[in-house]
Amino acid sequence: MRNSLFAGLALGLGSLLLNLAPRPALAQSGPASSFVADSLDRYIQRGMRQWEIPGLAVVIVKDGQVVAAKGYGVRAVGKPEPVDANTLFMIASNTKLFTGTAIAKLAEEKKLSLNDHVQQYLPGFRLYDSTATRLVTVRDLLGHHLGTKTFQGDFTFWDSNLSRQEIIDHMRLLKPVAPFRQDYGYCNAGFLAAGQIIPVVTGGTSWEDYVQQNMLQPLGMNNTYMLTAGMGQRPNLALPYTNTYAPLSLLPLDQVDNLGPAASMVSCVNDLGKWLRLQLDSGKYEGKRVLPWSVLRATRDANTLLTTRRSTLLPTHFRTYGLGEFATDYNGKQVYWHTGGASGYVSNVCFVPEAVLGIAILTNQDNQSFFEALRYQLLDSYLGVPYVDRSAQFLAASRPGNEETKAAVAKLKERVAKKTRLALPLAAYVGQYTHPLYGPITIEKKGKQLVASFSRHPALRATLDYMDGQEFRATYSNATYGIFPAVFAVKDGKVQSVELRVNEGIDQDPYLFARN
Repeated sequence: MRNSLFAGLALGLGSLLLNLAPRPALAQSGPASSFVADSLDRYIQRGMRQWEIPGLAVVIVKDGQVVAAKGYGVRAVGKPEPVDANTLFMIASNTKLFTGTAIAKLAEEKKLSLNDHVQQYLPGFRLYDSTATRLVTVRDLLGHHLGTKTFQGDFTFWDSNLSRQEIIDHMRLLKPVAPFRQDYGYCNAGFLAAGQIIPVVTGGTSWEDYVQQNMLQPLGMNNTYMLTAGMGQRPNLALPYTNTYAPLSLLPLDQVDNLGPAASMVSCVNDLGKWLRLQLDSGKYEGKRVLPWSVLRATRDANTLLTTRRSTLLPTHFRTYGLGEFATDYNGKQVYWHTGGASGYVSNVCFVPEAVLGIAILTNQDNQSFFEALRYQLLDSYLGVPYVDRSAQFLAASRPGNEETKAAVAKLKERVAKKTRLALPLAAYVGQYTHPLYGPITIEKKGKQLVASFSRHPALRATLDYMDGQEFRATYSNATYGIFPAVFAVKDGKVQSVELRVNEGIDQDPYLFARN
């Protein structure tokens, strides 16, 4: 997972494995740790250089006050516009807590129960297994209990042209890898399905309108947007970058409104500071009740046990998942958090009610763990953990994975450079191929190369350069998807299928497309 664009998305603590100037703080004074007061700017500047992060924004809330809300670096490489506390980033899976809170609020109002069967609200809902289909509850959707592998199916769903309903319909094709309710498998489509229950029980209010009306508006989160549509036209947007497979490069903006309840929100640290203040004041904001405490408590209750093993790097012993947020112990305090990853963006939102401490960190480079290292450095500073340079620690942990990826890409380049004679004429590989979940792709001949186009991702292409045997190097037009072998199967001189793989942060499994 270390080299995936969603490295911190599902695993949180398990994901361990530019010369930029800071901007003036946009914050009121408040109680700060000595690290925040004396070293925060230098630490962030150094970390951004080491991890090649163009822009970063952070907010810290302590004892009801905003200690820091500020930006560092630039919104776009090569341009002077700075990141500030109002700069927009995709927050991706940090959307999930808003969805879980919406469901918990409706449960508090007796509009539904977390233990209700999903088919009670979505009669056409189906999973691969008929027993699981009959038993699956709202709680199961939000607790990642479906038996699927983490990210399973997301190559088909993420940034695709499928509608929300079509994604839900495709869930019946996700063959589980574990028994229902036994294991944790992070499922974005499950959160989508939960969000689609909201209009059913509210008489037609969409997920995005419900969250807007019940959370964003009361908190004055006026610079937070429920959907990615139009994001590129908004002022003060940080653009997305990656350096996973090549030097730092600009990425296209994800369009994931079809997975809205799992991932589509766009926000800034000034607004997330308001969300943190609500979390730290039991559902109140500036003295006014926005959400019942019982609703927040329900989101934090453990639905899924992830581990009870002590971390070798951090002062933690357990990890659970509630309704859109993780929970752990940290040096004796209970911590709640979630991370978010989209193409070119990784972020985290974290709060420690016992310490009345909240942290949100947004970044616009997806192949780095500094966004997590900074969070733990801040937790250490406020919760009395002796100083350890978390950035250096995480950088060392990430180095083997990054070097392995670079070596794999270099090896593919070497195989292409040998100009081995083709096993079959290029024309033999041309045609349409189909995967039962994804649907069709088309492979065409363009000069001395093959080019694959994808029905679910109309803007995506993969250039196929011959290596040897029946293997080509697949280089995707969107660097998010990576550079991998494309492996054809041939029988009696005829091409039968092609196996394609994408960045494991999108989908961990290869897809076998059969020749039509």
